[in-house]
Parts: sequence; C-alpha cells; structure tokens
Amino acid sequence: MKRTFVTTWKPILVVALMSLVSFSCTDLEIEPTDSVFEDSQGDFNGVDVESELSGTYNAIYGMLGDQANFFALNEVSTDEQLVPTRGTDWGDNGIWRTLHAHTWSPTHQYVLTVWNQLNQNVFRTSQIIDDRSAPTPQQAAEAKFLRAFCMYFVLDLYGQVPFRQPDEGADVNPVVFTPQEAYDFIISDLNSALPDLPARGPSAETNLASKATANFLLAKVILNSERYTGTTPNYQAVIDAVDAIAADGYALQAGYFDLFTPDVDSETIWYATTSVGNRIWNGMHYNQNSPDNTGGGWNGFTTLAEFYDSFEGDPNVNTVGSGQEERRGFVPDASNANSDNLGIGYGFLIGQQFDEDGSQLTTRAGAPLVFTKDLPGLSGNTEDTGVRVIKYHPNEADGGSFRAHEIVFRYADAHLMKAEAMLRNGGDATAMVNDLRTLRGAGALGSVGEAEMLAERGRELYVEFWRRNDLVRFGQFTRDWDFKNEESVGDETKNLYPIPVNAILSNPNLVQNPGY
Repeated sequence: MKRTFVTTWKPILVVALMSLVSFSCTDLEIEPTDSVFEDSQGDFNGVDVESELSGTYNAIYGMLGDQANFFALNEVSTDEQLVPTRGTDWGDNGIWRTLHAHTWSPTHQYVLTVWNQLNQNVFRTSQIIDDRSAPTPQQAAEAKFLRAFCMYFVLDLYGQVPFRQPDEGADVNPVVFTPQEAYDFIISDLNSALPDLPARGPSAETNLASKATANFLLAKVILNSERYTGTTPNYQAVIDAVDAIAADGYALQAGYFDLFTPDVDSETIWYATTSVGNRIWNGMHYNQNSPDNTGGGWNGFTTLAEFYDSFEGDPNVNTVGSGQEERRGFVPDASNANSDNLGIGYGFLIGQQFDEDGSQLTTRAGAPLVFTKDLPGLSGNTEDTGVRVIKYHPNEADGGSFRAHEIVFRYADAHLMKAEAMLRNGGDATAMVNDLRTLRGAGALGSVGEAEMLAERGRELYVEFWRRNDLVRFGQFTRDWDFKNEESVGDETKNLYPIPVNAILSNPNLVQNPGY
C-alpha cells in the first residue's frame, strides 16, 4: 500500500521566530480541542480511512519533529537538555526554565498542547478502526499501533487516559481509564494489530507501522508496566518481543553518527517523516551555518556538565583524538575542519568552534566562540555558555539541514531493553551492554547494575525522546541536578504531569493528579 506523507517542517525563519514567541500560561478559556472533539458526532458513519490514516501519521510526525511540546516534556524536563535564557533570548515567560526546574503548573502551555495532540490522535485512530469505516485488516492494524503509541504517552505522561467512542457526541463526557485499564487497552491493541501488520525489515519503508514497531512498543510498555499496574513486569515477554524484532532483520550497526542519516541501516525500526532541523539548529550558535541555512543556529538548547561528563574522555575537550568514546562525538579543529563537516562537529560540542576553512568562529561581539561546560544558571547566560548537542548533521551528503528522517524507534534501544529485562529478572546483562560499548568505541564495564544500565541508556539514546521515561522507571526523575528547584527534589508527584486545567473544566470525569 503506497502512501505519500506531507513533510511537516516549517521554513527555518518561521520556526526560529516561533521558538522565541512569548507564551501565555494562564489562559483558562476552553478550546474545542480540550478533551472535546469537534468532529465527534452521534450519527457517526465512518471516515475516509486512507486519508485519515495518512493524516494521523502526519500529525504524529509533526508532533515528533517539534522542539517544543512533546520533545520538551520528555527531554527538557531531564538532566539531558535545558534551554537557558541568554539575555532576553529564550526567555519565553519561563516556559522552558520551568520544565527543567520541575516547577511547571496545570496551566503550562506545553502540558496542554501535548495532552490535546495525543488525545486527538487516539480519537482519530478510533474512528479509523471502527467497523463503519470499513478499514482493511492492515489499515486497522496500523491504526491500532498508532493509537497504542499515542495512548501510551498519555498514560506515561499524565497517568490517566480519557476515551471517547467515535459516535459519542460532544455532549458526552469521555470515560477515563485507570492506569491498569489503559495499560490493558494498549497491550490489547498491540497484540490485536501484530498478525495483520507487515513483516518489514530494514528499508526505506520503516516510516510505516510494522510487526517490528509493534513489538518494540510492546517491549517498552511491558518494561515500564510496574508503574501502571503495580505488579512485576513480565520480563520474558520483553525479551521475546526484542527477539522477534531481531528475527525481522534488525541488529546493532557500527558507525554511530551514520545512523542519523536518511540512509538505510540495520538499527532504524521506525523513523518519522519530519524535518530534523530543530535537532540541528536549536543549540547551534548564530554564527554556525551551512549552505542551505546561512542564517545560522538559534543558540538555545544545551546540556548539563554532569551529563556530558558521563561519557569517556577528557572532560574539558572533545577534539579529534582526545580519547573520547565515539558517541560523545568530536569538535573539528583547525587541522580537520573542512567542507564535508562544515566546521560543525558531532555529538557534544565544547571549546573553540571552527568554520569549514579552519578559522576560529567568534561570537556576535567578536570574541572567540568557546562553548563552556558550566552555566551560571537558567538565566544570566551569554552566547557561549553550555555544551551543545547535535546528532543529525547538516552535511549535504547526509541530506542537508532539513531532511525528513528522524528516528523514533532504534534497535540499540531494543537491545538495551532486553539487557535490562535480563538484569531485572535476576540475570547478568554485562555481556550485552559490553557488546554495544565495544561497537561504540567505549571500554568494557566490569559489571552492570541498575546505575550502569541507566547511564548506558543515556549515553546511547540521548535526545531520542526517552530520557524522562528512563529516569522515572529507574526512580531517578526526582533526584537533584543542576538548576532543579530545591523544593522539587524528591517530590514523587513530579513523576506525572498535571492534567491541564482546561481539560478538567471540559471533562468532570478527570481528577487532578496529586501535588497539583
């Protein structure tokens, strides 16, 4: 079945301007999207399945391609990413700072937007699945996978899931699933979808649902299930799901940064047809550019020193040959900056930055552009504070600055999920973790416990949407890190986001989460 998907990126100038807009976090006016769906009708007679399925893929890919909202809730809220205010740049009424500090509220705009995006997609897929829409078995299976994906993140982020039947009008308040009910619903969707999804190995078509994507999500949901059900996860089921992915032809692949290109590789299980421009330019300095983006970066996103220091190598430099592991990347220096790398490095950028001709880049004021490891705080930063992170490179050979190929599910994650399941089931995960570390040019670990497993997941999967999920599962999301609000440290209520105020006003079946 051939489908054409619309790439959901905006021109760089528009996205950059949107990133700097001030957001209001106090608007309590109920919008049609706040748990109430305008197109829900009591006389539902089905939808155009092909159109709605393509539209749902596009909606999800647009959500994944955004630097705000979904990405922000899953990454900026962690020790992996922060968006410090630089002068007046990236102030945005504190919308970024409150995420990293864990001082968000039920009126936070991103909390509301993600709630609406996910729940709208759940409803949309329910319309596709309904018998009155007459989907083919494969179409219904794809919609069930997409519904499970979106419902899972409603459960994971908010802890309760509203659900509306396709023929329930706006006058009907959606029922609200408990965590156990939502978990059971998601597992049922995935198991029901699996027989009718295509078996698809590594290829250019992995932007569509397949048996491998369903098995990956099944492993992810089950591995986290104790949070939702209160019972010990079925770790053997996690292992079996990962083995099924491997049976479809997926495997670890050498060449870490080669994975983040549009080329077919053995690790990409599911990629989003959306621009990766946000993942390139949101942390790059204004004076770092490429042939298809002469306007430069947006100079926002950075990482914490402690996260950068978790990688092997000299903590104060990251130039070629400085003893770092492959995943930490490198910064080209005057001797190896060239037109191929545009003077822009890979991974974590620290120290003096260079142009493609090997000359030293400068700040807008003309001082040497030297990214520092330490930041003064969430505010009061200058142009050059903070280590920058880049996995997708603007190199033209890799597809340029705005190619439509962003990884969502990757086999290295599945490999580590299997290793974690073995560990939590009383086994030894050391060999599996060291297999991956050896492939990435890192030294072998003598043993692997929970702390080492979490750290390894961070090193392998940084800025790939999973850091919050991992920290919560390992009981580390509420620990202290730089610039977190002191009162939020140890506050277990922060493991869930609040239900948006607008949603509660529109659906009295919802109950606010504890702590809000």
